[in-house]
Amino acid sequence: MDSDAKTKIRCAVVTGGNKGIGFEICRQLAFNGVSVVLTARDVTKGLEAVENLKNSFGLSNVDFHQLDVLNPVSISSLSEFIRSHFGKLDILVNSAGIYGAITDAAENQNLKQMIRETYESAEECVHTNYYGVKLVTKSLIPLLQLSDSPRIVNVSSSIGELKNISNEKALEILSDEDGLKEENDFKEDLLELNRWPTYIPAYTISKACLNAYTRILVKEFPTFRINCLCPGYVNSYLNYNTGVITTAEGAEKVVNLALVPDDGPSVFYFTNGEVSPY
Repeated sequence: MDSDAKTKIRCAVVTGGNKGIGFEICRQLAFNGVSVVLTARDVTKGLEAVENLKNSFGLSNVDFHQLDVLNPVSISSLSEFIRSHFGKLDILVNSAGIYGAITDAAENQNLKQMIRETYESAEECVHTNYYGVKLVTKSLIPLLQLSDSPRIVNVSSSIGELKNISNEKALEILSDEDGLKEENDFKEDLLELNRWPTYIPAYTISKACLNAYTRILVKEFPTFRINCLCPGYVNSYLNYNTGVITTAEGAEKVVNLALVPDDGPSVFYFTNGEVSPY
């Protein structure tokens, strides 16, 4: 592909694109004419997702690249792929995420009764949902800077809103994006004592940190359009299919932010399609 052709094509990277809302985000972006790089940690599942988009939906403008959001070599490989194939990046959608909980499935249990958390699962959750986003974004920023209309959308959750954080120290830190630091209360098994949220605390903290990181990014890159949102309680594998809206409905909100015009919103947190407080 020559350089002129590259610059005319809008390119998007979607993390966690092989299933759930990530897959639907890829489908809707591709339907809107964007060249999509669908990423997933599992190569087989990622390739199957791309074939599904091509064969079932007739979308030929989707490519796959393996991505482990916590592996610097994997992230670097993705960056080089984007550079060599497209020359720039226009849209980054950080949608990969995990609950960080162990499921104890049984009949007649609600979601709160089904899941429990260990230090190991909590650590993996915070690393994936927060530090993984930071690593991927940092690597792809130079390619976004080559775009005429760079966009970043971080898929968050209403559970990460500051009103759900009762730990006073954490609340103080997360309210001040310049002072964001890493907490380690899980290791001491002091969730109740230190007033962390008792329901999926790692997921809650990881999304609160992601919201704060979004505000940091906007300060550093004011010419970008950067937003985060809760797409709603989407029915997907992440919540064990207990959601109340479809993946298509949730993905539409994400795609709308990915395609905002140059005078569109930036550094806003959206829930139910409307601007909400962090």
